Amino acid sequence: MTSEWYDFQLEDVADLNGGYAFKSEEYTETGHFVLRTVNITDDGRISTNGAVYVSSESAKKYERFQLQELDTLFVMVGATLGKTGLVTANDLPALLNQNMWVIRAKNGKVDPLYLHYAFKVLSKPLSSLASGSARGFVKRDDFRRMKIRLPELQNQKKISSLLGTLDDRITLLRETNQTLEAIAQALFKSWFVDFDPVRAKAEGRLPEGIDEATAALFPDAFEETELGLAPKGWAVTSVGDVAEVVKGKSYSSKDLVEKHKTALVTLKSFERGGGFRMDGFKPYSGTYKSTQVVSAGDLIIAYTDVTQAAELIGKPAIVVAVEEHDTLVASLDIGIVRPDASKCGKQFLYGLFKTDAFQSHTYAHTSGTTVLHLSKDGVGSYRFALPPVALNIKFEKITSALAERRQTNTDGIRALGTLRDTLLPRLISGQLRVADAEAELEKVMA
Repeated sequence: MTSEWYDFQLEDVADLNGGYAFKSEEYTETGHFVLRTVNITDDGRISTNGAVYVSSESAKKYERFQLQELDTLFVMVGATLGKTGLVTANDLPALLNQNMWVIRAKNGKVDPLYLHYAFKVLSKPLSSLASGSARGFVKRDDFRRMKIRLPELQNQKKISSLLGTLDDRITLLRETNQTLEAIAQALFKSWFVDFDPVRAKAEGRLPEGIDEATAALFPDAFEETELGLAPKGWAVTSVGDVAEVVKGKSYSSKDLVEKHKTALVTLKSFERGGGFRMDGFKPYSGTYKSTQVVSAGDLIIAYTDVTQAAELIGKPAIVVAVEEHDTLVASLDIGIVRPDASKCGKQFLYGLFKTDAFQSHTYAHTSGTTVLHLSKDGVGSYRFALPPVALNIKFEKITSALAERRQTNTDGIRALGTLRDTLLPRLISGQLRVADAEAELEKVMA
């Protein structure tokens, strides 16, 4: 196989087209996914959190904006200018919204996946030249004339396959983590929302899926409480009675730096709908109180929200360990929830905060239009039926083991992501041979 590389302009090997300004009155609950800038995660995945749709009938009018598998997306204006994404078969059918371009391979000169990886690297210098008064933007012609060096198609496919293998492993670990979290939440719902073991014992049945010792921790009857029927003997209490909620640090932008061993945990640290994101840290050089420091395993909750669909307000997350920063400090937008271990644990409260009942409660204690704010007592005032300590300990033991497995997977995701980001520019520039990259990959994947 030849190792020659050839120089092209992007427009020689790919089409670059814009999206459509869909109107909100066209949106429906199902149909064709309208892919907006908010649906591209910082690591380039397509997320359906906050998804909007247009009917299949309406979609016929917008055929030219239909996306295809392995299309590369690029945000060309606004706060997230420069963000790229890759469309997969699972994201379709989908239509491209405004403020983005789609870069689509043509003429058979470039492998679509190779084009995606190359564009991610080559677009960064042009993105940094963004201009405009209120919102940064870039010119399409600058990108159409962007220089791109291509090896032979067979070599392109080897490179994209190698990088794709890394991304596939990362995706698998992410999906495994989602499954582990779903298992923990399903257990919480069964035990503490639907009270399945109590119902089984009250009906003279053996509770399903648990051993005899665990079943003995549940009562066999219900009693009337202020919340309605609850397991007999379980006290009705409030979050404020079992945990302390500490607000984070109010900071100045002058204390945000490019690199530091201390970092702020911010609203960006929350996935839309809840959960922890690894790309939301802000290196920070300012002061803080010891009570505002968070560690791996700590429970935090969002007190502010700038998303129109209230996708963050009142949502919980468990802080994940990181290597880049020695100290993590919660920002003012966040509440740190520290439970009294003699009453309940972090995993129990995390499960409680993810329930529909808690989310409805926090939303009722939210005010604001453009920026939403959760009231000071919005978390602490929530009332619920507290299971006995022995049962809480049992639940904490099970779910903490699941959380440890998620942490191990997260460490793997970060290591694989670092390797991919190290290999990527060297491979698409020809500085690193595929055979050498494969050798590095084998060491990690073994």
